[in-house]
Amino acid sequence: MIDGPVAFVLGGGGVLGAVEVGMLRALFRAGFRPDQVVGTSIGAVNGALVASDPSEGVTERLVRLWTSPEAAAVYGDSLGRQMRRFAARTHLHSPRPLRRLLESELGESATFADLKVPFHCCAASIERAAEHWFDSGPLVEAVLASSAVPGLLPPMEIGGEHYVDGGIVNSIPIGEAVRLGAKLIFVLQVGRVERQLAVPKRPWEVAQVAFEIARRHRFAREIASLPDDVRVHVLPSGGEGEVDSPWAYRDMAAVGRRISRAYTASRRYLTANVHPLPAE
Repeated sequence: MIDGPVAFVLGGGGVLGAVEVGMLRALFRAGFRPDQVVGTSIGAVNGALVASDPSEGVTERLVRLWTSPEAAAVYGDSLGRQMRRFAARTHLHSPRPLRRLLESELGESATFADLKVPFHCCAASIERAAEHWFDSGPLVEAVLASSAVPGLLPPMEIGGEHYVDGGIVNSIPIGEAVRLGAKLIFVLQVGRVERQLAVPKRPWEVAQVAFEIARRHRFAREIASLPDDVRVHVLPSGGEGEVDSPWAYRDMAAVGRRISRAYTASRRYLTANVHPLPAE
């Protein structure tokens, strides 16, 4: 029996965030519905759609979104052309494809108040060097701010302040769900926390490993400090043996496989670990 509000917490991870669609499908088919949705980065993109339609039907919308030409365009055109332009600007990709995608799914003038369940998404303020939570006002702008990966997308300006990807400050925001009063939390993460880190051997791996240490340290700290009356389930991605490359965020070809694999792994996890499991 569920003894309090249910939260879905969706973490960051670029195109790897497709696994969250499989996890969502497993949750909905197991009978779970969110009372609140919390998201960061690509988790804010997925989470905004879930908050607008907290039912299994949203997974079909997300599958269409993830497999659409528009989704592939989010990360730009030829990598070679992008790299040649990089010297003249601070980012590789234009935010316009992601904005068009969000506006087509959520509506150009959508606000947080239009959503069916409360939704909070995290971004990092440049001027204040601080974590910032959006929970009211224009929805698309907030999601764009939460998913503005530094170097890939430009900072998002809202109210004279500039924001970048929330994963920098809070990649898997369990603490926000606890603050909002959730008693049963399902964590949808892209699989990184399932893999052991290795000592970097190439220059670009140094920053990647350093960021992962910071990301996982906060996640572990928040798990360790949970109140006694809060239950957390971290859903598996099914991709424990997969290794990220620096350009994994652009790998659209694996989207369908990631969704299917995460659904199977998460359904098995729910069956084995969440009792009593609602009837499918």
